[in-house]
Amino acid sequence: MDIGDLYQRYGPMVLRRCLKLLKSKREAEDAMQEVFVHLMQHRSSLTSDYPSGLLYRIATNICLNRIRTRLRGKEVDVDEDLLHRIAVIPDWDSGLLLDKLFRRHPLSSRVMAVMHFLDGMTLEQVAEEFGMSVSGVRKRLRSLRTSLRELENL
Repeated sequence: MDIGDLYQRYGPMVLRRCLKLLKSKREAEDAMQEVFVHLMQHRSSLTSDYPSGLLYRIATNICLNRIRTRLRGKEVDVDEDLLHRIAVIPDWDSGLLLDKLFRRHPLSSRVMAVMHFLDGMTLEQVAEEFGMSVSGVRKRLRSLRTSLRELENL
């Protein structure tokens, strides 16, 4: 896996993804660098069969982790609009609720929600990306919604 080549070919795509999620050029550039550092650190365990999908997923995870860090109070600048779009839930009024919701589910479910609701990918495309069935993806997203409803009723 030639990291330099991947950086040249996919760096702009990764930066666009990070900028879309983080809404800060400086933070998006930092996140993009973190994506490629992660790739270098784990290159022995990663395959480059679908490098764009792999980089897209790593970028999404890193950006969502940065958002979660903000929510935990380590950074004060929380972009509520971004949280609305990630969760695609009307009347979202608490970043803590988002953190509680995602702690109940695997990281992959969070990425599926972002890919489907925020990025507009079809269930079939998300399922293909994760090597799952469409019904499996649908079940994960339904589980997220159910947990959200339970949290809202507390």
